[in-house]
Amino acid sequence: MKITVVGAHGQISMLMHPKLIANGHSVRGIIRKEKQAADLKELGVEPIVADIEELDDISDAVGDADAVLFAAGAGPGSGAERKWTVDRDGAIKLIDACKKNGIDRYVIISAMGLDNPRGNDVFQVYQKAKAEADEALKKSGLDYTIVKPGRLTDEIGTGMISVGKDLDRGEIPREDVASVLAEIFDKSETIGMEFDLLSGDQTIANALAEWTQNTG
Repeated sequence: MKITVVGAHGQISMLMHPKLIANGHSVRGIIRKEKQAADLKELGVEPIVADIEELDDISDAVGDADAVLFAAGAGPGSGAERKWTVDRDGAIKLIDACKKNGIDRYVIISAMGLDNPRGNDVFQVYQKAKAEADEALKKSGLDYTIVKPGRLTDEIGTGMISVGKDLDRGEIPREDVASVLAEIFDKSETIGMEFDLLSGDQTIANALAEWTQNTG
């Protein structure tokens, strides 16, 4: 499978790329800065430099793919405006690119607890932007999966997770999120699904299988 990743130099993406490649996929990574290209090439990813905020149409950057992942984010140090232009508008531009390029499969990294925004004003804008991106994807007609991790940590992944709806707040290593994403692309039964994701006591395969069986 040919997979295009928007936000390909993010921490989760950089952990995920080797897993996708090990699973036999090829990866095209959209990045904003030329200096990030070498890091992607080292992992076996084809780098594409394109600023999704500046471009109205990102279909050329997305290219001929079988599936996409939206993993971009404005980042914790950015202001409210960039939450809209990256976290929401970037995700919507990728929806438009998928439709233009004939790509059906779209996976997005979202966040838990978006129904009840919390925190300071900028963080609430972030949550609203993510929620609007998720809603646009659900209405797009694409084969979506929405993954909503809890608080991200840099701990070593355990491969043990919990998935569900409206889970209590918690955390999960970025490495485990990367492993879940890498597995989702091989699981068509996750199409049309959205779920919270935390560290837990089930293997990734078992947790995903149980969730899809119970909600499918």
